[in-house]
Amino acid sequence: MKENNNHLKNKRILITGGLGFVGSNLSIRLTELGAEVLIVDNMLPRQGGNLFNIEPVKDKVKVNISDIRNPTSMNHLVKGMDYIFHIAGQVNHVDSVKDPLNDLSINVEGTLVLMEALRMNNPEARVIFTGTRGEYGSSLSLPVAENHAINPIGIYAITNFAAERIVLTYHNLHHIKSVCLRITNTFGPRHQMAHDEYGVFNWFIRKAMDNETIPIFGDGRILRDYLYIDDLTDSMLAIALSENTYGEVYNVGSGVPLSFVELANKIIGIAGTGRVDHTEFTSERKALEPGDYYADITKIKAAIGWQPKISLDEGISKTIEYYKKYKKHYW
Repeated sequence: MKENNNHLKNKRILITGGLGFVGSNLSIRLTELGAEVLIVDNMLPRQGGNLFNIEPVKDKVKVNISDIRNPTSMNHLVKGMDYIFHIAGQVNHVDSVKDPLNDLSINVEGTLVLMEALRMNNPEARVIFTGTRGEYGSSLSLPVAENHAINPIGIYAITNFAAERIVLTYHNLHHIKSVCLRITNTFGPRHQMAHDEYGVFNWFIRKAMDNETIPIFGDGRILRDYLYIDDLTDSMLAIALSENTYGEVYNVGSGVPLSFVELANKIIGIAGTGRVDHTEFTSERKALEPGDYYADITKIKAAIGWQPKISLDEGISKTIEYYKKYKKHYW
């Protein structure tokens, strides 16, 4: 962290979607490291934007309630920035089925507006784009490496992949240094807890904390790997500061598979409350379920020496502790 502090102190950093789960945790970390942080967020309902998320640094960051699809705003806001962490996006899988044009607008058009704003106003900025492991679709082999076939099966994953390609095209064509991440299931403090339409890990935690039943689809044996938010932010900072990562795509995950039913029982054990019940897949969820996935993180380890530090048990404990303290701001 000392190395990060030396390089990021006084750097001007724009975080799109900075009031959401990943963006707010990253904003806090960067502010602690001495960076000048500007958050852009449109605060769309149900997407996780929450002003309380930045409570620890609310007097140290700047917040602009704006939309990345607005060229006038973005042309102005990107000026003078050293780094752009592009996290904003429509991330609700259920909404992507109900309103796919909104996905296209936010994830693809919004990314294009941002990259055009940088091309015209600040081509020297560095861009770190956060995509999803969903871009791979159903796994043909495990663990999944970056050279795995791309076969997204939902609109959300398709628009994320399109956004990734836009970012890399601007890297190759317009020399805007950019790097793209395909992130596994991430959990921790400051995630939305109001519904289960994305972020099932945190929803399991809510159900356990409320001593309610955690619904497991099917037999619960589908495998995923899970990453605590602090490990993700550490990877993003290290990626941003490494010259040899730009122009590349990296998986970010733990690489340690665990079934849904094992995860639910682990959460219940740590929370001391809750129970598991099996239920049938809804038609929408069944259609979008890609099956087993866990990441091969060999490439990112080799590039920056990063690997997760927070164990699953420790991460769950930290997450429960946070929501016990601040439940009223999330339930």
